[in-house]
Amino acid sequence: MNDLLVWAVVFGPVLLAEGLLARYEVLAYGAGWRTPTTTLPDGVPYARGAAPDAPPDAYLVYLDGIGKRRVRDSRDGGELVKAVIARGPELRVLGQVQPYSPLADPLADRPVWAWLRRRLGLLLFLHNVMQIFVAADHRYRPLYNRAVGSQITTQLRRAGYQPDTGVPVVLLSYSGGAQVATGAVDELHAQLRAPLLLIMFGGFHNGANDLTNAEHVHDLISASDRVARVGTWIFPRRWPLSRRGGWNGAARAGKLTVHRLDPATHVGPASYISPTALLPDGRSHLDRTADEVITIIRARRETAVSAQKHPPAGHGARTTAEQPSAALRPAGEDAVFEPGWRRRRAGGRRSRAAASSRGRVDGRDRALPRSESPRRRPTAAGEAP
Repeated sequence: MNDLLVWAVVFGPVLLAEGLLARYEVLAYGAGWRTPTTTLPDGVPYARGAAPDAPPDAYLVYLDGIGKRRVRDSRDGGELVKAVIARGPELRVLGQVQPYSPLADPLADRPVWAWLRRRLGLLLFLHNVMQIFVAADHRYRPLYNRAVGSQITTQLRRAGYQPDTGVPVVLLSYSGGAQVATGAVDELHAQLRAPLLLIMFGGFHNGANDLTNAEHVHDLISASDRVARVGTWIFPRRWPLSRRGGWNGAARAGKLTVHRLDPATHVGPASYISPTALLPDGRSHLDRTADEVITIIRARRETAVSAQKHPPAGHGARTTAEQPSAALRPAGEDAVFEPGWRRRRAGGRRSRAAASSRGRVDGRDRALPRSESPRRRPTAAGEAP
């Protein structure tokens, strides 16, 4: 009880202050008080992996968990980025995006936070946790989504991405990075018009962001991940019975695929990206996660290539069954195809009109020659002709 009281006295005011100040950055972005950072420090590349002299198979943007506090990779996130680059040399990978800073200002580079990191490093994690809830708050969510979506767009352009080229953009996210990834979809689609593939592992998000413009969403999850499970409890739009929210909408549209990565945990020595936890097949959890990511990306590419080589029937032209035969087309011109019943009906109307016109001249009835008179049926006995 005494320990709990000490924690409440010491961290209570800190939690209150952080909760009140967490919204400052997104409000400063919206008001235009500060300009987001767009350049990187010397020695930090805008992308790694595939060479920039030719379009890669895809651009991959990694959005790390709450441990992300500088431009360079975090310890665990950096191991995943290296594993993905090693397995997918055809990808250009970006890891410098600041998902918990609408102003793209690394937390560890701020003087006050640098001082706190040396004394109370836990506060840096707490700051990023608060930013997740700001991004999930319906009052600030549109502005936060636009800020981080613009940040990702800027970094992709600097890494060589060209809009309208059809090169896919993969948003790979971990933990709270899933909230940012789902929120950035609309802004990326509006500015780049790129196919967007979302891959998340241990995703912690509110499920409210619209995913209509996402091509597909892959959810890598484990039954031992308690943090991700809490997200499905505390956010109503993640509840299965909820008809609202982009997450359940994507599931109903068939755009959500779940991949099981049991028995990985959210954090710790058995996490999704642990290089020491081993599976029965001898791979580490890190190896399995990286393999799964590369498999998903390559499967998407194979499907796209196959669709280009073998377009579905009816795409761009009529099928054989819909094409009119050559006998029905007037010689020397392309006729508009009409069904048989419509041609028969039109022919009947033309025959009746021709017969009627033969019986009238200038609006007056005329007697038809006997040869042209309609043949009358014989009358029965006693019947008037």
